[in-house]
Amino acid sequence: MGNKKNFVLDTNVILHDYKCLFNFQDNDIYIPIVVLEELDKFKKGNDQINYNAREFVRELDEITDDDLFTKGAKLGPDLGNLSILVGYNYPEEVKAAFPERTPDHLILAATHFLASKNPDTKTILVTKDVNLRMKARSLGILTEDYNNDKVANIDIFESEQRYFDGIDPQIINDIYKSHEGIPAEKLGLSIDFKSNECFILNSGNSTVLARYVSATGMVKKVIKEKNFGIEPRNAEQSFAFELLNDPNVKLLALTGKAGTGKTLLALAGALRQSRDYKQILLARPIVALANKDLGFLPGDEKQKIAPYMQPLFDNLNVIKHQFSLGGADYRYLQDIQDKGQLVIEALAYIRGRSLSETYCIIDEAQNLTPHEIKTIITRAGEGTKMVFTGDIQQIDSPYLDSQSNGLVYMIDKMQGQSIFGHVNLVKGERSELSELASNLL
Repeated sequence: MGNKKNFVLDTNVILHDYKCLFNFQDNDIYIPIVVLEELDKFKKGNDQINYNAREFVRELDEITDDDLFTKGAKLGPDLGNLSILVGYNYPEEVKAAFPERTPDHLILAATHFLASKNPDTKTILVTKDVNLRMKARSLGILTEDYNNDKVANIDIFESEQRYFDGIDPQIINDIYKSHEGIPAEKLGLSIDFKSNECFILNSGNSTVLARYVSATGMVKKVIKEKNFGIEPRNAEQSFAFELLNDPNVKLLALTGKAGTGKTLLALAGALRQSRDYKQILLARPIVALANKDLGFLPGDEKQKIAPYMQPLFDNLNVIKHQFSLGGADYRYLQDIQDKGQLVIEALAYIRGRSLSETYCIIDEAQNLTPHEIKTIITRAGEGTKMVFTGDIQQIDSPYLDSQSNGLVYMIDKMQGQSIFGHVNLVKGERSELSELASNLL
């Protein structure tokens, strides 16, 4: 019992993960009444945080009993109690530092009150708001981020594909000759390959771009080829095409900084296989521009989301310009757009749908929470392939970072699954200026 702790939850933790109550083991959880008041403001709407607010209230309703406001309600076997903090004063220490009684400051007051009431138990404020954590520390209040879905190691998002020297030249010849490839153990490398990992093998005299096929345990050559007019400019782009074109890789992540070609490659791969799918769906999360919500923007639904979707249209135009105006491929691309086979829309409209025989590309996936990623992937029906692209260094959501966003969480959890693949694109190919800015600024 001496190690048991009290955790006070901020509103943003609940909006990030409505199941958070069950992730604190046998420690007790406290929710200040002001947090419930804030949640009430988020219940209406179609965004993920609105859904999370509603689901949390339902969870709360199921575990509520008469003890919730007195000694706490039991959360379940091997779990602690849940209590709502009410009737606490605004302490002088908090008032002196933060005289204005904002919701954040009232949460600090609640945590201070609980810590003073239970001096022998560690009381910790859990919040995803960095500023609030700084304010808490200035008052001597223990605080931490919500770490349940944080990924510990993100080194793979900095590194290039692996390169293996000293390979027997005969093995490389065998890989070139065989369409299916050779068993991975013949390489003589005492390493564990990641799911459908792509790499370079070098004998000194010859090299081969290769891929480990998780489903068969074979290592096969990667063929450098065009996808709907787009030619790979480096090895890692060839690796991306290899996995984009494989229907057995149902879930793929393409990560990399701006200008590495993530979205363009994904779209080219989808268009190449458009005859194998009923629909190509391109979607991205809407991150408000200049604090202007969709409701305040003029026009109908399509006009409202057009500014957010423009990068997807830009990539589509790049592909169109590979073909002569009026040529067969140009006409085919125009035709699938006119027939509604190629759809570009905001991610918010995916929830509740079932996506069957769809090539689904989710752009800017680093701005999604782990729960949002799960919600999207569970939409996948039979014959659907999902591709997530993103740059974990360009996160626009205030409560996500490079370790807690849904894209890295998905990659971390899916490693080892034969239908999953991940390619990290390092070399910028947009332009010399873009590459320079990405590296220096």
